[in-house]
Amino acid sequence: MSFPLLSETYVFDPRPYYPLLSTVKRYWKPSWTEDGLTLIFAHGTGFHKEQWEPTIDDLLDTIDRQHVRVKIREIWSIDAPNHGEAALINEKTLQWGYEPTFRWEEYGRSMHAFLTGRGRTLLGSRLDGEVVKNFDFTSHTLVGVGHSMGAVSLLLALDFVPSIESRFAFMFFVEPMTMDPVIAHKVPAIKLAAGSESRRDIWPSREEAYKMLKARKTWQRWDDRVLKIFVESGLRPLPTLDYPDIKDGVTLKCTRKQETAFYRDNHGWVTMYRGIRNYASRVRLHVYYGTIHDYITEEAKLNLIHNGVGPENLASYGYIEGVGHTAPQHNPRGVAKKIFESLKAHAGAGNLELIARL
Repeated sequence: MSFPLLSETYVFDPRPYYPLLSTVKRYWKPSWTEDGLTLIFAHGTGFHKEQWEPTIDDLLDTIDRQHVRVKIREIWSIDAPNHGEAALINEKTLQWGYEPTFRWEEYGRSMHAFLTGRGRTLLGSRLDGEVVKNFDFTSHTLVGVGHSMGAVSLLLALDFVPSIESRFAFMFFVEPMTMDPVIAHKVPAIKLAAGSESRRDIWPSREEAYKMLKARKTWQRWDDRVLKIFVESGLRPLPTLDYPDIKDGVTLKCTRKQETAFYRDNHGWVTMYRGIRNYASRVRLHVYYGTIHDYITEEAKLNLIHNGVGPENLASYGYIEGVGHTAPQHNPRGVAKKIFESLKAHAGAGNLELIARL
């Protein structure tokens, strides 16, 4: 019998220990058991936790189609503090010291606070939600899944106390945004800040936003499920603190200022390149890039694999066909298949007894 995928949204409030709140979403099925894996998804810059939902759906569908049972306990997707619903509840706080630069380690710190329960949990996506018991991850076997900046932030989460690295069976990265600073000047991604500063961020309605984005070449390549989720979950009604005088229409939940602030953080991607070999000795890493070399050049990708970390230090590495840097947006199924292969590889190596033939 196939059970539906259930979900619930929460706010995690770590104050007074940390000023920025988290919005998180839990997915589960009644048939899932406590001896399964807990998957933790971290998104890239400009996106939000719901952007992973097509990948999650395709991962579960891939498992079913392969006639393989992967034991999963639950799945979580976490907003960066200045993205998605978290951007709304942190809106005023973000104006105090988080512009013009927002360091990627703040996303890592936010995930660490949630996974260690250093705060309180509220049901729903508002601060007036019912206080519920914190989720205790100490007995969970975690798998981190990160895209772009989210991949780097997952690793940065390992640096806070108390340590959570022993809880991770492995991490799976799609187009991790880190590279050799010497060749970084050749990488178009470094120019992303200028692009985000000037991007359109106001539309008459969600319906018009979808039509207008769908007409643009960049978004035509997106899986339509992802684009619809971006419009539904990534936009908010006007007015806002940034646009107090515009009464009608919708704008981005992650403001242009905050998206640009993330792109301006040179600390995250530079230090990660210098330290990724050390991180690979602490947690098993799977690294996958797209075969289209758009925001990260082929040279930068090969350099990270062969010089930055060393292929012998990775659990696996490779490419996803026909996609570029925004692989989860372009081809969720292709990303899901690589995640599934990583799950199989760990079980097959005898590291985890997670998979059984039906």
